[in-house]
Amino acid sequence: MNAALFVSWLRSDFLRAVVLVLLALLLAQALPLRAQMSDKSPALLRSVAVAPGVWALVGSLGGASRDNHALNATYGVVATPEGAILIDSGASAQGATLLAGMAQQLTGQPVRWVINTGSQHHRWLGNEALRKSGAQVIAHARTVQGQRKLADTKTLEARAVLGEQFGATQPAFAERMPDGERAALTLGGLRIELLDLGDAHFPGDTVVWLPASRIAFAGDVVYVERLLSIAPESNPSAWLRAFDRLVALAPAHVVPGHGAPTSVATAQAHTGAYLRTVTAGVARHAKEMAGVDAALNELGSAPAFAHLANFELLHRANVNRAYLRAEAGE
Repeated sequence: MNAALFVSWLRSDFLRAVVLVLLALLLAQALPLRAQMSDKSPALLRSVAVAPGVWALVGSLGGASRDNHALNATYGVVATPEGAILIDSGASAQGATLLAGMAQQLTGQPVRWVINTGSQHHRWLGNEALRKSGAQVIAHARTVQGQRKLADTKTLEARAVLGEQFGATQPAFAERMPDGERAALTLGGLRIELLDLGDAHFPGDTVVWLPASRIAFAGDVVYVERLLSIAPESNPSAWLRAFDRLVALAPAHVVPGHGAPTSVATAQAHTGAYLRTVTAGVARHAKEMAGVDAALNELGSAPAFAHLANFELLHRANVNRAYLRAEAGE
């Protein structure tokens, strides 16, 4: 059929109506397809079932960024008959809203309680948004002490990473602050203990322990799949002692502060063994006053841990900071 004949054919009202209907049908099919394709971007967090009514929300193993809403950590969700418990609230109001939405989707209940495990920004700067939505914020008294000390610094860090995503987020501290090495709570009929095992990645790091199921939400006491970070605020020797106290509880499941839920054996391989290697190595060199370069020459490659994410980025800085602590007698 030539072009002139085709145009004449389309002038028929009936045939033109048929063509328009067919075009409409094609568009109706194409629009959902485009919408489906746009939804294929990777999720910020993946939910992992740990036990009935208990989940981990596992974020990126890399650094904090706008793309991941600074949710580059692992969070927890626990269902109770009276509402959901969210463990750690994210680094901003937006991040807190995302976490609460996932918790409600998993449990069918709104978040009624939030428990902070530490003072780094992604553990607690979302508190205010969740409090405004009706949740009670809980943290160990020593955790709150650390948060108060670091609030300005961690707020500036989160704002620098998130930019406009940080919005009007303001630091908000827990209104319920149990104290002691093993502080017991009952939330929604469920017994929970906040364990103060000593300073670790940050001062005031605590573990949320579910004694009935022997599940430990370890916060930043445990890293798996990625190398832990010895920050300026970290005390690696105290961290190792806290880790060993956690292991002594013989948890059935460990939900780390970074990485997927795991076993004690994997936690030992990725966190305990690394801390033991670094602290022992730098202590020997510090005692001999050999200098940090000598420590780095011996410990700088650490092939047993080179498979962990972020190794090249973090390891030598970890050795450096651990040596400075050892040199100061800490």
